Amino acid sequence: MASRKFLVILIKPSHYDDDGYVIQWRRSSIPSNSLAAVHGLMADCAANHALGPDVEIAVEAYDECNTLIEPKRWAKRLKAAGGGFVGLVGVQSNQYPRALDIARQFRAEGVPVVIGGFHVSGCLSMLPKLSADLQAALDLGVTLYAGEAESRMDELLRDIDNKRAKPIYNFLADLPEMSGASFPLLPKHVVQKVLHGYTSFDAGRGCPFQCSFCTIINVQGRKSRFRTPDDVETIVRANLKQGITHFFITDDNFARNRNWEAILDRLIELREKERLKIRLILQVDTLCHRIPHFIEKAARAGCNNVFIGLENINPESLMGTKKRQNKIWEYREMLLEWRKHHTITWCGYILGFPTDTPESIARDIETIKRELPVDILEFFCLTPLPGSEDHQKLFQAGVAMDPDMNKYDLEHVVTGHARMSPAEWQGVYRDAWARYYSDEHVATIMRRAVATGISRNKLTEVLIAFAGATRIENVHPLQLGFLRRKVRTQRRSGQPRENPAIFYPRRVYETLRSITLGIGLLIKYRRMMRAAVAAPGALDYKDAALTALVDDRAGTSEFIQAYADKLPNTYGAPVKHAGTATREPVPAK
Repeated sequence: MASRKFLVILIKPSHYDDDGYVIQWRRSSIPSNSLAAVHGLMADCAANHALGPDVEIAVEAYDECNTLIEPKRWAKRLKAAGGGFVGLVGVQSNQYPRALDIARQFRAEGVPVVIGGFHVSGCLSMLPKLSADLQAALDLGVTLYAGEAESRMDELLRDIDNKRAKPIYNFLADLPEMSGASFPLLPKHVVQKVLHGYTSFDAGRGCPFQCSFCTIINVQGRKSRFRTPDDVETIVRANLKQGITHFFITDDNFARNRNWEAILDRLIELREKERLKIRLILQVDTLCHRIPHFIEKAARAGCNNVFIGLENINPESLMGTKKRQNKIWEYREMLLEWRKHHTITWCGYILGFPTDTPESIARDIETIKRELPVDILEFFCLTPLPGSEDHQKLFQAGVAMDPDMNKYDLEHVVTGHARMSPAEWQGVYRDAWARYYSDEHVATIMRRAVATGISRNKLTEVLIAFAGATRIENVHPLQLGFLRRKVRTQRRSGQPRENPAIFYPRRVYETLRSITLGIGLLIKYRRMMRAAVAAPGALDYKDAALTALVDDRAGTSEFIQAYADKLPNTYGAPVKHAGTATREPVPAK
């Protein structure tokens, strides 16, 4: 029998909206893999009695995007337990101000706090000195954790339990192997607070590419590390025992996971032989269709939604950020291949590259609508995130960047641009959503879905979220959830607490407005989908985007011809255009 208890409370913080309120929902939309990973590590420590056989390690996990955080009440529980700490996990740059506010409240109660995640790791990996916001955490007595924690969590627990925790734990130079590592796993009651019950796991970490705006290569490294198929099966089965069947595999680029085929084959076996209803979301690059059988096997393994880093269609922009692997003329061919397997495609698109102007961005979005069979296009402002090469270069050059990390959410303009004022750039971002999700183009997306066998109900649901998020809730769709929650007392430090007589009537109005607009959009889009299904020749619908490119230049669009000519061959071999028999190989891992 344990003689004492050590309580670990893990929190994945959200971040603040423009009015200083925590962005939080009754149900959030994106699962936190960092929370799952650290929870899995802590669960292993508990099972292995890391603090000795007489100490019970209890672990709790909370995602603030869907859970109210109560520092005073939880601090009392930690004190009553006789030991423990609060871990703020997976903290991104835009979440760091909120994490610091949470830490401040727990530290005021005398509770040990550890902050880890991409902001801490990115700053320590790329900046020559400690940033002011990291120093602010140390001044509060907070411990900072950089790097990955596999096989190292015991040391942290023992140090905290013995009241000798170091100010900084830095393991960035020593990345652990993933084969046989602890598994990311969350309890069902945590997963159920995510829409559709999605959980997540990473089958690999690191990325071989060199995109200058990316933080992953400087935190997780450019050497890719992988879980084995046995590991993945164990993770999936552990979740299936809880009734969890939907998985987001968070590899930045699953197509470059050297075990991708063995992993997919294992999942195919679970689906086709054992009839397990597994569903996957994957993240891949724009060359994945060049890997034999990759898309086919991904679909058979249960992938019905895929995130693709399209990033831009201007070759000068892609070259300027070292996104050399993206080949403009490949896009349509790749997207059509996913459509053959009835997969909804989600493509990220970055606004604010050095060559961008309001006019060029508007032109390129119209080109995408006409030429590429993308279902969901999601927009981001080019942001020099701490931990990226872009941020390092601007910092070293003394270029002005907004000091408020809360704005580093890829929705706000945080630095200057040679061809756009900050107001123009911000306006372009808002206009992009309205331009792509116009009623006319949404109708086109629906007609393409009907003709190619994409799930109508699922696509309609996603279109509602992406078309409505910015106009209804003023948040990026990936931050959207079900029923916004605002707590009057949980406002950003430094901003006044509002009068209840003002706050609550406004919240009633805001809630009713959101519900009304959301229901209106639902009715409208369902009506549009019914019209797409009933349209004459619906199953035979064809447009430029659904037309495969021919083997030579004849018949290809001016867009493909002009942009393909501009992009240099970055891998050395002669490049032929889409559809030709010989093509430069997929770059080596």
